[in-house]
Amino acid sequence: MLYFGKRTRKTMKRILLVDDDDLSRGAVHKMLERSGYMVHSTATGQEALAHFRREAPDLVITDLIMPEVDGLEVIQELRRNDPAVRILAISGGGRVDAEEYLSVARKFGASQVLSKPFTGQELKQAVESALGSET
Repeated sequence: MLYFGKRTRKTMKRILLVDDDDLSRGAVHKMLERSGYMVHSTATGQEALAHFRREAPDLVITDLIMPEVDGLEVIQELRRNDPAVRILAISGGGRVDAEEYLSVARKFGASQVLSKPFTGQELKQAVESALGSET
């Protein structure tokens, strides 16, 4: 006789990562996979939004300073499509300090923010915090 009880295994969380910097995106992608997440990476905000519409992930990690569609625009559009979406904004700064960009990202709806450069442990903690009790 087969027993179909509650699932006890955690399902692998899906993360959408968007960063125009190839080196940074690759490093973060690897860190996330090593932590047990399923990761889809894109280099542009437009690609990220298109992917989100097809397959909404559990978390979106977006760089803020990108050409064409920047991270703040990505956050606004994601919030319009899904007010409950969990977003982790990352930034190394640009013309102004990273903390200023990250402060604006919080106001736009980022669940968590993280300043570049960061360690694998800092990334893992920010992701777990952004995902909340779901992890």
